[in-house]
Amino acid sequence: MKISALLFGLLAGTLSALPLGALAQQPIVIKFSHVVAHDTPKGLAAEFFAKKAGEMTKGKVKVEVYANSTLYKDKEEMEALQLGAVQMLAPSLAKFGPLGVKEFELFDLPYVFDNYTELHRVTQGPVGQSLLKKLEPKGVTGLAFWDNGFKSFSANTPIKTPADLKGKKLRIQSSKVLEEQIRALSALPQVMAFSEVYQALQTGVVDGTENPVSNLYTQKMHEVQKYLTMTEHGYLGYAVIVNKKFWEGLPADVRGQLEAAMKESTAYANKIAKEQNEKDLEGVKKSGKTQVYVPSAEEKLAFKKALAPVHAKMESRIGKDLLQAVYKETGFDPNKL
Repeated sequence: MKISALLFGLLAGTLSALPLGALAQQPIVIKFSHVVAHDTPKGLAAEFFAKKAGEMTKGKVKVEVYANSTLYKDKEEMEALQLGAVQMLAPSLAKFGPLGVKEFELFDLPYVFDNYTELHRVTQGPVGQSLLKKLEPKGVTGLAFWDNGFKSFSANTPIKTPADLKGKKLRIQSSKVLEEQIRALSALPQVMAFSEVYQALQTGVVDGTENPVSNLYTQKMHEVQKYLTMTEHGYLGYAVIVNKKFWEGLPADVRGQLEAAMKESTAYANKIAKEQNEKDLEGVKKSGKTQVYVPSAEEKLAFKKALAPVHAKMESRIGKDLLQAVYKETGFDPNKL
């Protein structure tokens, strides 16, 4: 990251974080940065939160949303938050492993959640809250989990069996679990910033990727991928986080109003995530550029069996007790496939 850009962000963050005394009549500015398009579930939810925050604080807070990596890219935004250059992010859950909170990589485990009901037992229950608290020593306060959707594999060759991905270079986020997942398919994991994926697919730097349909469609990846198979093998979600020092420095009434705005925004985010993915799947189909394949129950089971060993290999990294707590909520048992 350029030093001048970071210094500018720090100055802006410092000014926006000043208490009401120094900037008595000025609204408190929250810069909310994210890396996906404004019309994705996360993008829409961020705009919804900005609107609700303004309404509930009666203008005391102004949330400025910066979409599509316009402020910071994947690898930059977490550092920017910790330094106070931005106040709020909603990074994908895979981003917290590199931050040093490996437990979040449980969300990257293949097929650990079969549906949103199982997922929400974790994200909206005690397990989810305990995970958010693990961020505090990093100078980060976790506010909520937001859904995006379930990921499926795309490539320029048909995908009907795990063997069809053998030797393929597949883009993933930086996650040890995701690396192991791709290797379990005898494919080659390629860690890459989200903003670079379209060009990498277009130029053949990578052969394919895994995404919820909303990301695939809004980033126009379907234009450079001929095949999409609805494996729905993994979950992609976000944690909405704020700079801890900034958050605790807010007046208590304002913080309470923002928490209420976040609660409404989370319900909205999770509702539109499912709707948006269904809508965007129709968009992919209508484009005629990508052939969408829905695997049979037997074909999906073959993917589950191929990926089940990832759970055992990652147990020591994520934590056995945490995994057992998640399995108890979801009913998943990798040993019974």
